[in-house]
Amino acid sequence: MVSATQAERPATTRSRTATLRELALVVGLYVAYSATRLAVGGQWGAAREHADQLLHVERAVHLDVELWLNTVVTPVTWLAVPASFWYSTMHFIVTPAVLILLYRKHPVLYRPARTALMAATLVALLGYYFFPTAPPRLVGGGYVDTLSETSDYGWWPSAAETAAGGSGSVTNQVAAMPSMHVGWALWVSIVLAALARRWWLKVLAYAYVATTTSVVVLTANHWVLDAVAGVVLVGGCWVIASRAHRPPPASTQAPVHDLGRRPADDVDDGRTLAAS
Repeated sequence: MVSATQAERPATTRSRTATLRELALVVGLYVAYSATRLAVGGQWGAAREHADQLLHVERAVHLDVELWLNTVVTPVTWLAVPASFWYSTMHFIVTPAVLILLYRKHPVLYRPARTALMAATLVALLGYYFFPTAPPRLVGGGYVDTLSETSDYGWWPSAAETAAGGSGSVTNQVAAMPSMHVGWALWVSIVLAALARRWWLKVLAYAYVATTTSVVVLTANHWVLDAVAGVVLVGGCWVIASRAHRPPPASTQAPVHDLGRRPADDVDDGRTLAAS
């Protein structure tokens, strides 16, 4: 006779295997990012040329607000310092936290959300490799490196410290197009809106991506078109992933919800909540 403990072991093993698989995906994505950073780190000429092209387009359609925002906000310490902290920390903390929340509590929504996040990030890496773009803070013309100016308040280096440390000590300086700060923030906002019960909470969820977009532009780390590209990329990947993970009409499984809709609470009825 099989004991209850013995019967639970296969399910536990499958759950651990699924968790390890998801961790492997995240680690693999980080390795790919690091490899891309090393590959494009020296393409300064192309990166500057692409930045000039973006600025030319923005001026043509009157979207070139980066210089005005940057020079207005950076001298105001009580605005510049929080913006620098937001830029340096939020995407490292919030995005993984939301992904873990989905995996543990909302496995039905986790599958399309994970697929959208991974796919968008991989496409962005291709953008960094084939279209390296210098951010405003590196092209001159009056733009101020807000993080450098506020480095005394945080752990991030000043421009002088970055230059003294060499290219190996900094992040990918030409990974501006598309802005995955904005892309990941949109992903978080979509997820939070899908989980929210009330309409005003759904609207409030998008304050996160709106704030992040403002921060990356006013700190001179991204062009407006970088942010637009990040939104289009993640939004497109979310739509495609939602459709790809939608169950057949005859399925009794809970439907995969699209933008702004809240999925039914996932109930652990004894089944293994393993991601597909």
